[in-house]
Amino acid sequence: MVSLSHVQHSNSLISTNLPSRLVAVFVGATSGIGAITLKSFTKYTLQPRIYIISRSQESAESIISDCQALNPSGEYNFIKSDVSLIQNVDRVCQQMKEKEKTINLLFLSQGAAVFDRSKTPEELHLLAALNYYTRICFITALLPLLYHSPHLRRVVSVGGGTQEGPIDATDFPAFHVPLPALKDHLSTLITLGLEAVARTAPSVGFVHDYPGTVKTPLLDHMPEEQMRKLNFVPLEESGERHCYLATSARFPAKEGCADGVRLSEGDEVAVGVNGESGSGMYSVGKECESGGDEVRELLARFREQGMVEKIWSHTQEEFKRIIESGEGTCE
Repeated sequence: MVSLSHVQHSNSLISTNLPSRLVAVFVGATSGIGAITLKSFTKYTLQPRIYIISRSQESAESIISDCQALNPSGEYNFIKSDVSLIQNVDRVCQQMKEKEKTINLLFLSQGAAVFDRSKTPEELHLLAALNYYTRICFITALLPLLYHSPHLRRVVSVGGGTQEGPIDATDFPAFHVPLPALKDHLSTLITLGLEAVARTAPSVGFVHDYPGTVKTPLLDHMPEEQMRKLNFVPLEESGERHCYLATSARFPAKEGCADGVRLSEGDEVAVGVNGESGSGMYSVGKECESGGDEVRELLARFREQGMVEKIWSHTQEEFKRIIESGEGTCE
């Protein structure tokens, strides 16, 4: 377990360990974990330039107002988009490439309630579209900007790190995966999909984390009686921990300098999904620790079955199907 005090100490060093004017892209950051992490990142960084991508302009304006109060020297930009659609993500990424030459942090937390089995107009399961397909589209499209950063190069995807389990290889989009098995399926899909990207981007660090149960709008549907039985991670703590995942040298890229806030004496670089320290791709639990032997053994079996390659082939096929011109930045 990485203690909250340790996390907060690391975050307090961001302004002295990392340069000013970091460029960060937050997707789905107008409420919940994304919003509180954005505020934490804003509080600790020097003159950040931040892009907030979301559907709600009203919510974004409220968050930007909060960020300006926390850090008046920062620059805060809103791009309105429905990020459940691949084509929209593709257009947003084209805009980003026109605005910026480098990105230091891509933070992805868009999502939907787990019981929502609706389809998007692009014929994807909405939950899978938000948690997997559009996130991979953002990552692959913006990788060139991450590559060019001389400092921190980090992707954080909030979801089900360390919660990996059985996956239905006949139904990657999870149209028919039963609800009790959905978390295992999507967690594995995301981790192995990110691993496929990480293999092509050794100079970028990737973190797929499980935040624990955090009281966010995604739980608004849950009966109060059931809510009372849950042990919640406080929202403020979640923001601190995700800021740590985004900036600590504990989660470095596979190659290049171990960029990030320096580790304290006695700290160690995290173990990646392949069991190697500092592998560049990390599945992390709610206390900022890598998944244990059971998770790594499960993922190793999937690798032996060629599941990483199967998932990546499927993902590319879906991008090509949806972005008909064949000129999309996600491919």
